[in-house]
Amino acid sequence: MSARRFVAATAVALALWMTGCTREDEREGGASPSPAATPALRPVSLPELSTAAASVRDQIQSVHAAAMRRIEEPGTPPAEKASAYGELGKLLMAAEFGSAAESCLLNAQTLAPADMRWPYYLGHVYRFRNEPAKAAASFEQALALQPDHVPTLVWLGEMHLAQSRPQAAEQFFTRALSLQPRATAALYGLGRAALANGRYAEAVTRLEGALALAPQASRIHYPLAMAYRGQGDRRKAEAQLRQRGDVEIPSADPLMDEIAGLLQNAAAYEVRGSEALGRREWSDAITNLRKALELSPANAVTRLNLGTALYLAGDAPAALEQFEAAVRLSPEFPKAHFSIGVLMEASGREQDAIDRFSAAVKYDPSYVEARMQLADALRRNGRLEESLIHYADVIGTSPSISQAAFGYAMALVRLRRYQEARDRLADAMKTYPDQPGFAHALARVLAAAPDDRVRDGPRALALMQTLLKQQKTMALAETMAMTLAETGEYAQAVKWQRDAMAAAEQTGRADLIQPMAVSLRLYEARRPCRTPWRDDDPVFYPRPTG
Repeated sequence: MSARRFVAATAVALALWMTGCTREDEREGGASPSPAATPALRPVSLPELSTAAASVRDQIQSVHAAAMRRIEEPGTPPAEKASAYGELGKLLMAAEFGSAAESCLLNAQTLAPADMRWPYYLGHVYRFRNEPAKAAASFEQALALQPDHVPTLVWLGEMHLAQSRPQAAEQFFTRALSLQPRATAALYGLGRAALANGRYAEAVTRLEGALALAPQASRIHYPLAMAYRGQGDRRKAEAQLRQRGDVEIPSADPLMDEIAGLLQNAAAYEVRGSEALGRREWSDAITNLRKALELSPANAVTRLNLGTALYLAGDAPAALEQFEAAVRLSPEFPKAHFSIGVLMEASGREQDAIDRFSAAVKYDPSYVEARMQLADALRRNGRLEESLIHYADVIGTSPSISQAAFGYAMALVRLRRYQEARDRLADAMKTYPDQPGFAHALARVLAAAPDDRVRDGPRALALMQTLLKQQKTMALAETMAMTLAETGEYAQAVKWQRDAMAAAEQTGRADLIQPMAVSLRLYEARRPCRTPWRDDDPVFYPRPTG
């Protein structure tokens, strides 16, 4: 159907609907306006505002009063009445008063049927109410009025996906992409449509493209993981699952951005600040979160978010102030304790960091990130047995976190429990085949552990030969020297150790040359190494990851 025919049909349908509304008003005893004077409109009354914040209540009442004055004023043109209804509807929509917003927007559409904004906003009202069929019908009306409106095309696709109609959805996403080749939301939609249809390779391509355009949009990772799983690529699927989150694709929808900017209350500023955080726009996040605090200074979550924005913007002292304020307001707030711990750790206050991570775990035992940081901090500070407890908990609840398995094994090495460390590393190689660090660590244990029951030179050599085909690094060269010495190839061990020392010098690590020379002298004396790692090796001192 052409846009002109669609508008004509819509006008006829609206005329029939208006007639029906007039008759209903007459049955209820209401005064029926002359058909020549004005079309029938829905009555608009304020919703119950007692639960709204005072600033929102005042704002809605003020806009409603002004709109009604303009609408009821004799001689007001239909277009101005439509605008008054529409602006009030937008504000009610922003405040999540859907029914009242619907009445206003329907009136605006009746008075200005050629303005695509009103059916477009109605589509979102129905979308928020989880009525995808009604939303799609309104978006179709908006599209007929503006066929090249990319956000409408995207939302039409989304509504078809919501109704399990991926093939129907694809046509709208494809049209959107033809109009705007870098439309991230359209790529995301096409990827999910392809995934729903079992076209996994296409889904991967589309979703990877969306992620490249919006790397901060963590919501993309889950369907991408499912697409990799559909291809049978378990390694990539797990990597994506570890990154999944709730950060949406950045808005490219000016009409809906208007809605987001209407409310002047703490919750609205909080939402804007959180969205800015997701977009990595630290300054914008700080501005909005400070406004939220001006209106609601006792909100611990807002202070946590503001502290996060300040920290990411490079102002750690100001961030700490906000985190500490959050804890004062909510003493059992795990994320606030964790955030303070991260700052303590970064400033070298290790015991304070451990205390804060411990508090975070105490108040939320399922807080995996805090438990992982606590385990690392304990291990780094020589509290090895304690670290094992927390590493084991992370491994049990979140086996995809490979760092926990590595940390556990390295704690065993420091405890000189080499047999257990060997077995843990061997198991981890099977669990995380894409991570060569486990094979490298196992090779060192097999080549240089002081426990005769653990060493196995030939096995270490096989591991190293495989690793060196993939890459050559200073650390691998040093491990190869250990391995060759264990197998009696001392001349080759000397050569590899000298190569490692040369690499250290070339990369500006002259501090490593003297300790590496100790091992070189062993090999020159035809003696093996019995120290897999020096006590000051960074492998024993995991740095913060938060």
